[in-house]
Amino acid sequence: MDTLDSFEDHRSHLTAVATRILGPGGDAEDAVQEAWLRYSRSDTSDVDNLRGWLTTVVSRLCLDQLRSRTARREDLVDTHLERPDTSPTPEDDAVVAEAVGGAMQAVLDELNPPERVAFVLHDLFAVSFDEIAEMLDRSPAAARQLASRARRRIRGTTPATAPGREVVDAFLKAARAGEFDSLLALLDPSVVLRADAATVAMGGPVPLLVGPQDVANRFNGGAQSAFLTIVDGLAGAAWMLRGEAKVVFDFTIVDDLIVAIDMLSDPEVLSGMVLEKV
Repeated sequence: MDTLDSFEDHRSHLTAVATRILGPGGDAEDAVQEAWLRYSRSDTSDVDNLRGWLTTVVSRLCLDQLRSRTARREDLVDTHLERPDTSPTPEDDAVVAEAVGGAMQAVLDELNPPERVAFVLHDLFAVSFDEIAEMLDRSPAAARQLASRARRRIRGTTPATAPGREVVDAFLKAARAGEFDSLLALLDPSVVLRADAATVAMGGPVPLLVGPQDVANRFNGGAQSAFLTIVDGLAGAAWMLRGEAKVVFDFTIVDDLIVAIDMLSDPEVLSGMVLEKV
């Protein structure tokens, strides 16, 4: 497969990423085109995950554009210049509403660039915080906190309405009851289970499991002491000891299917989370 065909296989995904980060219009298209130019000039023969590599390139280009927008706004305020009319058209509004959901539309522009990138990549595209941390030149814990702050501002949810609650609740019930087929039905075909070093040290699973069979096997008949919890505004679970969370299960859910579960025990990470009992 030649370079162009390889890129075209991922163009729609890259366009979706750029549009969700930058909004509709020429900026997103420019980011994808610049990614193509960089790809065509790069030696990617040793890249195992081309989709991930290209997503990183596009995300960094989008981050640069967001920072440039912020700098321009600050310059205009400092010099008391009137900003040009860049109000979105009804057509633009429709595209954004489809891309990121009407509830997010107004708030996304108020997030700072790292928050916006971290939130969009993790919550909408299930990119791991390890990958996001590398893009943003932050630690994984810091990347998680960026997304958490963004999520709390965007969602404005209560425990009763937290996104993903029904899916996580069904998952925990199936796990406790040992209903293997029910677990499989809730898992995306590409689901991953990740455990941080602190969880592994406590006797948790290996750092990474991939695929519905392995993930379902890990939880089948388990999760007896895990309870439904709201984690940074989204449904999750936690194992508590004397009222303190020791392990948090952070779920990423897309289209009512679980695409990732992160088991977190690192005290630094847990200290930055907002947990609410259900």
